[in-house]
Amino acid sequence: MHNILVLNGPNLNLLGTRQPEVYGATTLKMIEDLCTSHGKTLDQNVSHLQSNHEGTLIDAIHAARGKQDGIVLNAGAFTHTSVALMDAISSAEVPVVEVHLSNIHAREEFRHKSHIAPVAIGQICGFGAQSYVLALNALAAYLAERGAG
Repeated sequence: MHNILVLNGPNLNLLGTRQPEVYGATTLKMIEDLCTSHGKTLDQNVSHLQSNHEGTLIDAIHAARGKQDGIVLNAGAFTHTSVALMDAISSAEVPVVEVHLSNIHAREEFRHKSHIAPVAIGQICGFGAQSYVLALNALAAYLAERGAG
C-alpha cells in the first residue's frame, strides 16, 4: 500500500461556490472523497490537507519526506508565484504530480508559468475533478515502475 498526500492550496476550500464557471460545482469534500475512494482501488492510502497558507503547505511537503510515497499537489495561485514551494518539493525527495482543475495554459498569461512543474514528475490540468484521479493513476504507475513501496 502506498501513502499518498493530496495537498490543496489557497482558495480551494471554496470550490463549488467560487467561480463555478471556471472550477465547476464540485466541492473540495467531493474531490477528497473521490480521491480516497479511487485511491483504494489503486492500493493507495490517501490523506488530505488544504491550506490557504504557503508555510503550512511547505511544512506538509517537508513532513512527507520518508512518510509519503507521493503527493498530488494543487498549489492554486502559489503555482505561479512560489519559489519556496518549488524548493520544498526539491528538498523533500517525494514524487509530486501537479494538478489543476482548469487548463491553466488556456487562461490568463500569468497562469501559464508554473514554478511547480520543473520539480514535479508531471502536470495534469483541465479535467476538473478527474485531474486528481489521473494524478493518482500517474503516481501509481510511477511508483510501480520504480518498485517503490
